[in-house]
Amino acid sequence: MIKTVVRLVLAFAVALLAAVTVPAPAAAAPDYAAFLDEVIPAQLAEHRIPGAAVVVVAGGRQVLAKGYGLADVDARIPVDPDRTGFFIGSTAKVWTAAAVLQLVEQGRLDLNADVNRYLTGFTIRDRWPGRPVTLAHLLTHTSGFADQILGAAVRDPADAQPLARYLAEHQPERVRPPGTLASYDNYGFALAGYLVQVVSGQPFDRYVTEHILRPLAMSGSTAAQPQPAAIGATLARGYRPDDAGQAVAQGQYGPMTPAGAGVVATATDMGRFLLAQLGDGAGPRLLGPAARARAVATRFTHDPRLPGMALGWEEHPRGGRRILSKDGDVPGFHSNMAILPDRGIGIFVAYNGDGVDGSAFSANKELVDRFVDRFQPGTPDTAPPAGPTGSLDRYAGAYRITRTGDDLTRAATLVSSISVEVGSGGTLTTTGPLSADPAKTTQRWTPIGPDLFQERGGEDRLGFRVDGDGRVEALFSTANPTVAYERLPWWQSPLLHQILLAASLLVLLAALFHWPVAGLVRRLRRRPAPSRWASAARLAAWLTAALAAGFTAGFAALFADGNRLNETILLGGSPLMTTVLALSTAAVATTAVAAAGTVAAWRHRWWTLPGRLHHTAVTLAGATFLTITATYHLTLA
Repeated sequence: MIKTVVRLVLAFAVALLAAVTVPAPAAAAPDYAAFLDEVIPAQLAEHRIPGAAVVVVAGGRQVLAKGYGLADVDARIPVDPDRTGFFIGSTAKVWTAAAVLQLVEQGRLDLNADVNRYLTGFTIRDRWPGRPVTLAHLLTHTSGFADQILGAAVRDPADAQPLARYLAEHQPERVRPPGTLASYDNYGFALAGYLVQVVSGQPFDRYVTEHILRPLAMSGSTAAQPQPAAIGATLARGYRPDDAGQAVAQGQYGPMTPAGAGVVATATDMGRFLLAQLGDGAGPRLLGPAARARAVATRFTHDPRLPGMALGWEEHPRGGRRILSKDGDVPGFHSNMAILPDRGIGIFVAYNGDGVDGSAFSANKELVDRFVDRFQPGTPDTAPPAGPTGSLDRYAGAYRITRTGDDLTRAATLVSSISVEVGSGGTLTTTGPLSADPAKTTQRWTPIGPDLFQERGGEDRLGFRVDGDGRVEALFSTANPTVAYERLPWWQSPLLHQILLAASLLVLLAALFHWPVAGLVRRLRRRPAPSRWASAARLAAWLTAALAAGFTAGFAALFADGNRLNETILLGGSPLMTTVLALSTAAVATTAVAAAGTVAAWRHRWWTLPGRLHHTAVTLAGATFLTITATYHLTLA
């Protein structure tokens, strides 16, 4: 009886305690403002960027929008996230993908159909019979078009060609079969936007206004060139740092609007777009559930074990979280937007400055990475080593990025290709700009599977494509799924070309100073002058050396300011660039005369034997120098 009473009392006490227990406090809301207030002002100061705007969406609503710094340096106008427009560049490619998917949803476009099915004024050349270019290729950077950015921008929007005419007159070569390797492709996205224009019967910018911007109440945004007066009145100015402070950047406009040229948006407008992409909340929808799922699903990857491309979006996993992002860069403006589709979170950030040495390009990616690490931390995406493997020698060599044009822009590959070497302990070492972090130019890799490697101390992965005979064709990294790197034969190695270029330049510079001194000594000692033809041959060789020296000095001046160089290339050139290329072109003629003189010198025994050998060496150095400059399209021809 007593035991029964005790049990009843204890049960009553437990029930009473349960009834009065204070519930655990709800988890504190993420302090996005404190985080961004710490990171973004520090970035602006470190990289010398005038201003920025950011928006964060979560739980189906906008949870933060802030502006930092100045939209106009001279007028001291602060950035307003609701009113200040930024050129968003290639970030607008996701707008283009959304427009395409709307028409796919209506049955008016087919992602897998030959694009020539829709084109009327021109057609895509049939370079690979039976392997046509499709809309899916265009939206995943896998069309196989060569990259062309030289002269793709204009200073004044009134100078931009109509989209149809530009696409017809500037069709790039198809350099690889579609769907094989990714290569960042502005022409492809511009063509996708043109198909929207053809099928809808509306100019692309009007279609975007009526079917994307207006339904989402994105009143501060536009794809029109020039932009409406109300938007132009609050548009931020873009800058690049210079010695005096900030210089105004030019070249944000151009004919390829669907690829991002001339597109303007405010931060809060981009927040509305992010919410529509996530499909959260009670706001308007651009796409039905099936089309939204298709937009963010993986559509192409170089290796099924690696992340790749959705439609317009790029996969950049971090901490085990799936992140879809798209950045945009035009002179003076750099932006990035990212979503975690499984978490319902999105962020957009824009800067109105290039930053020191173009650092704004990576600052926006750094911000997204730090945002995810702070508010959505996960487990790093690593894998255990694969154990003992065979020789890694077949991977060693030089690799060139697929985003390579058949014009002046090829010069970048002379210093930006990837070198792969076999390291100790069954590892690989890569040297070159493979990482998203520009400061990380050397990485070590451990094998984790067939032709697959994990970065030591990081989350990046490296994959190789091997043909049926075991030959390595290409490599690709999770750092950038929009490009690959094709294997080069040894004679095309940029390192070899750098060595030859440096050696030939040393010989030419030595001759540039030696021959005038030698001529002065000869006159002072009253030695007989060489024949008229011998003098002409030596003068031609000396002029080759002078032209090579002038070319090198001008080339160094061009590359001294990377921000200015990017602007110059997009705008199609500058007087300095034309002069530099003219010097190398003129050296072709002088080298030809010097070569003829070399043959004559040996036949007629001009000069002494050391003199003939020296002249021959200078001529060979000039020919080597010009061969390499021509290989990288550093001539006017």
